[in-house]
Amino acid sequence: MLDQFDARLDAEFAAIPPQRLRAALSPLLPKGGFVADVESLRAFESDGLAAYRSLPACVVLPETVDQVRAVLAACSELGVPVVARGAGTGLSGGALPFPGSVLLSMAKFNKILEIDPRARIARVQPGVRNLAISEAVAAMGLFYAPDPSSQIACSIGGNVAENAGGVHCLKYGLTVHNILKLEIITIDGELMTLGSEALDSAGFDLMALMTGSEGLLGIVTEVMVKLTPLPEVARVLLACFDDVEVAAGAVATIMAAGVVPAGLEMMDGPALRAAEDFAHAGYPKSAAAILLCELDGTAHDVDEEIARVTALLTRAGASEVRLARDEDERKRFWAGRKGAFPAVGRIAPDYYCIDGTIPRRSLPKVLTEISRLAESHGLAVANVFHAGDGNLHPLILYDAGKPGDMEAAEALGGAILELCVEVGGAITGEHGVGREKINQMCSQFSDAEREAFFALKRAFDPRGLLNPGKTIPTLARCAEYGHMHVHAGQVSHPHLERF
Repeated sequence: MLDQFDARLDAEFAAIPPQRLRAALSPLLPKGGFVADVESLRAFESDGLAAYRSLPACVVLPETVDQVRAVLAACSELGVPVVARGAGTGLSGGALPFPGSVLLSMAKFNKILEIDPRARIARVQPGVRNLAISEAVAAMGLFYAPDPSSQIACSIGGNVAENAGGVHCLKYGLTVHNILKLEIITIDGELMTLGSEALDSAGFDLMALMTGSEGLLGIVTEVMVKLTPLPEVARVLLACFDDVEVAAGAVATIMAAGVVPAGLEMMDGPALRAAEDFAHAGYPKSAAAILLCELDGTAHDVDEEIARVTALLTRAGASEVRLARDEDERKRFWAGRKGAFPAVGRIAPDYYCIDGTIPRRSLPKVLTEISRLAESHGLAVANVFHAGDGNLHPLILYDAGKPGDMEAAEALGGAILELCVEVGGAITGEHGVGREKINQMCSQFSDAEREAFFALKRAFDPRGLLNPGKTIPTLARCAEYGHMHVHAGQVSHPHLERF
């Protein structure tokens, strides 16, 4: 199994005894807001990537902004690392505790502070569940567009940290496209407001920088989100294919025709069969792959697009194109897709979910190559992904109880991510880098680009106390991984400070 943290990082932070942390932090927190017994800490030892586990020195659960500011200022003074955590549903190890760190849980920041239906905005705390926003405004004819598969549980603060997407991000955008303003606190306890309720704000776009920063730059304490009017009509087509590559090619056909579906999802045979057995969505289990294409808008426009897309799918090689008969069937089609991850868990003892993004034109080639890589590593893969924006989620099936299987799964995952980079894509789409993909960051970015990341990190967090060991690889790690040029024992720009 890959190392969870660079050993070098341990030496950078002084080990603070739990009793000293208790003495420094407990007076700043509400009753029960400081947790340090081992059994309780185990509830926080991993996020959704449970293969990586580590215990923090303690967990703190503040309830107010002032408490968060005080905790961060105290940790800064002590020089102790801080790892923020939301609902813990992330899949890249982003909330994995650094050994000896203070784990800052934002779970008690769970209130919707304001809803303004005329301005189509809501102010929410970071612990509010994604789906809770749409539930709160549904009667007003509005919804919050980003809808990750974990939306029933994931929190909006974590969505900001990872720039989460979902099945409808093709038309409605990612988190960064659906927020207007953030309030954050720096490691020194400074409160900052980024963005604006207006169409633009002065200065650099620091809100966009913070979105997707994975807890490395600051702690989000409030989010102003955009609310979107519910479409008059939403209808779903299910297209069946006898060949995975043909299904992948159909995606490019739809997009090239200028159609922008609300969602365009693909599942291959193993994934759709598992989802059907789990959710009874009505998927044809004999198909090699299916596409789900949702079209929304006015009734007249949707009727026209349904006819157009049906013809496009037929010409692209679909063996069957089926329109959801009613709203119940539409919801069942999506329930199968959103239940695909837990469904695959029923057909293998373990699975490892990869997240990478590629140009749509490369879908047929990449799916073929994933199949070849899986065979060479002796493992099976079920593919479920956001086809419209090329965001892949291969699920690598393995058995953690079988010697060597976990290592083979990690190696296969790394090879798939390298493949994404090779075809002009990226090593992540919405899950983030965290600990999982830190080696592949060395492939994705050049020395100069990584040094720019270091400079940004240092501008917000000079001592590297926020979420250390995540996202940005140390230069030594990249050298060891073989993706950094070292000449005569030196890297480029040796005068730059590193952490």
